[in-house]
Amino acid sequence: MDKNTFINKLKENGIEISDTQMAQFDEYASFLKEYNEKINLTAITEYEEVLDKHFYDSLLLSFNKEIKGTLVDVGTGAGFPGVVLKIAFPELKVVLVEPIKKRCVFLQELIDRLGLKDIEVVNTRGEDFVVKHREEYDFVTARAVSALNVLIEVCGALVKKKGYFIALRGSSGLEEIKEANKAIKTMGFEVEETVEVELNDNSKRIISYFKKVESTPKKFPRQYSIIKQKSL
Repeated sequence: MDKNTFINKLKENGIEISDTQMAQFDEYASFLKEYNEKINLTAITEYEEVLDKHFYDSLLLSFNKEIKGTLVDVGTGAGFPGVVLKIAFPELKVVLVEPIKKRCVFLQELIDRLGLKDIEVVNTRGEDFVVKHREEYDFVTARAVSALNVLIEVCGALVKKKGYFIALRGSSGLEEIKEANKAIKTMGFEVEETVEVELNDNSKRIISYFKKVESTPKKFPRQYSIIKQKSL
């Protein structure tokens, strides 16, 4: 995806990107490629692929839902979707939760380079972060590779009532929702909407919006070792 296509596709979906924001995306892509030579952040580093498979892909979740208020991105990695959403929606208050220290160093340097405000990097695991931040956030996102029922337990208690957990999954996303039905209900959610999107390489992305309708029981999330051994 070239730059003009990126800008136009976002515009078609109601997202206007200014020259300043595009310059931030360009700097992000450049710094990602540069830093990737020091530590392995991503297998995708070529500019047009980054625009398509990292930036555009991260913004898909905002095509069907207005993203505003507060957002925490659990297991953010190189900042997808958290940093991308912050660039596109500057008023959004973002927390990036990432357990690997080297990635956190990259994220902080990136934030400083881009001059972003109201965005924080926290070096911890999602289930530890929830201890002090229970039901605080309007939106919680995760683009992680863990099974959906595991992700919902790890992330769900961070979402405030009437807020959303948004999961970005591959082509098996619909099947995963069926398998995670118990976890969805146990953590106080209902499936509000599921959107299937075909990407430019013909692969599929399933975006699921889980609305918090009841408070999460205090005993969740459990310790990660227990979650992995016996998921909901």
